[in-house]
Amino acid sequence: MSTTSIIPVILSGGSGTRLWPLSRSMYPKQFVSGLNGEKASLLSAALARLAPDAGFSAPIVICNNDHRFLVREHAEQSGVVLDTVVLEPVARNTAPAITVAALLAAKRDPEAVLAVMPSDHVIADAATFAEAVRRAADVAREGRIVLFGITPTEPHTGYGYIRKGEARSDGADAAFDVEGFYEKPDTATAERYLADGGYLWNSGIFVFRADTFLAEVARLDNRILVAARTALDKAAEDIGFLRLETTAFAKGPGISVDHAIMEKTDKAAVLPLSVGWSDLGSWSSLWEAAPHDADGNFIQGDALIEDTSNCYIRSESALISTIGVDNLVIVETPDTVLVADKSRSQDVAHFVARLRAAGRKEHEQNLRNYRPWGFFETLNIGARFQVKLLHVKPGGILSMQMHHHRSEHWVVVQGTARVTVDGTEQLVRENESVYITATQWHRLENPGKVPLELIEVQIGTYLGEDDIIRTDDIYNRAAEETR
Repeated sequence: MSTTSIIPVILSGGSGTRLWPLSRSMYPKQFVSGLNGEKASLLSAALARLAPDAGFSAPIVICNNDHRFLVREHAEQSGVVLDTVVLEPVARNTAPAITVAALLAAKRDPEAVLAVMPSDHVIADAATFAEAVRRAADVAREGRIVLFGITPTEPHTGYGYIRKGEARSDGADAAFDVEGFYEKPDTATAERYLADGGYLWNSGIFVFRADTFLAEVARLDNRILVAARTALDKAAEDIGFLRLETTAFAKGPGISVDHAIMEKTDKAAVLPLSVGWSDLGSWSSLWEAAPHDADGNFIQGDALIEDTSNCYIRSESALISTIGVDNLVIVETPDTVLVADKSRSQDVAHFVARLRAAGRKEHEQNLRNYRPWGFFETLNIGARFQVKLLHVKPGGILSMQMHHHRSEHWVVVQGTARVTVDGTEQLVRENESVYITATQWHRLENPGKVPLELIEVQIGTYLGEDDIIRTDDIYNRAAEETR
């Protein structure tokens, strides 16, 4: 087995629809902690799974612009130093994203081996998974594109399937040729696949050599390669992020790697895998992956239940009480509550589409809005006032800014704030306050070693987040990122 380092590539996209309301478009499921009973977020777990201290290279992460600071924060929480964070200017599905990663790796070593995986999957047995990646890398070094196939445990209708062909070697750890790819089946077909024994779930996790993959992209759909290469050649550094050039990247087709490459290539191989995998693609799959009590319930947060069974119950702020219910998903957040039959959990994405079509905001953000300096959380809203909690990380610095339509009163409740108002700087400590009138330029910083928390009372005729004029923003944010 070769000891050449393997480069993990983490695809951190997602629209935040299938696990709404916990997951939102600005805060999709890979950033949510505690989804399956574990403290770490799914992204933090994915980064730690193939960590440098286990012999793997520093990972490449590909995400969209809105999530870039969240990716950096969760990487810090995982203790993994990232190689590169690539920002996609527009969503183009997995084939272009993976091609960009392969091009980056090939610049250093054309024969570099990449292990590409989503950021939002659960893998219970991380040690076995890491060993499987090393085995797959040996197959990849022979010029194959290896896809992990999950050994089915039930006739699942929510996954695509792969049919195994001939074994490529003897032994229990053998990889197989791929005989065919099959879309999500109906129940009867899934039962037939399970009984057959030759079908595996498509995990969406790949291992390949950079030059092998790029050659197949060029042969099967060169438009993807041209767009990715041009966007990468014209990419710009942005405070530690690599920002792909928008026009070039947008010219490429939006297509999955399965449709563009895997279903057409003659270099595909599949390696069976049993590691407690789930893509957490619905509330029902999340319930399956989570620990249960004696009645089959998963409960997180404040809940009081009676005669309740087989339910997923999660409270973020309020008490959830149930009597005589079965097979439900009940999720409470400060701004909404979801109650659904567990068997209908796949319909949540359609419901989110209804919210978007109606012009509502609940699909995008919850009451806690994350920023690179920390977060703010709306506590109360009235006709001409708004009350927020601001949480500023140690070293966090808000932009120098001004509002035309509102004044702000800040009361520090934890830590020490450095406040600048119209050029005058002062320290504001716990139980002290400062008042900022409309049109005054001001900035808030946390110079201390502990988080800074303050209550902000806004008063004015317009209280929207777009009433901000910024200068000197250390995070280099565009004006539209005030939402």
